[in-house]
Amino acid sequence: MAFEQRHDPLLPPYLFLLRVARWTALAGIILLGSLAVGVWGYHYFEGLSWLDSLLNASMIAGGMGPVDPIKTTGGKLFASFYALYSGMAIISAAGVLFAPIFHRFMHGFHLDADDSKEE
Repeated sequence: MAFEQRHDPLLPPYLFLLRVARWTALAGIILLGSLAVGVWGYHYFEGLSWLDSLLNASMIAGGMGPVDPIKTTGGKLFASFYALYSGMAIISAAGVLFAPIFHRFMHGFHLDADDSKEE
């Protein structure tokens, strides 16, 4: 999944779209895996139903905060660490999602700079 180097030509559009799809899938895996950790944690530590656990994990990951009050010490500790973790997971997934687009944009500048040096 390496990107092309500075002097390589831009990928054709269909290969670029395939790259974007792969990196989008990776970002989705990061998000779904993070959500699964949150669902399990709320279910295990707070005894919430799976659906309520999903709701709480989704709200924390989205930055909104929990829906159900957290009663147990383990639940409070889990929610604290999950909130910090999920914030980083969202930022990381966004970086993974936009990496191929940003790379193509910057690679175009490098190709333009190389063309102007040859003239």
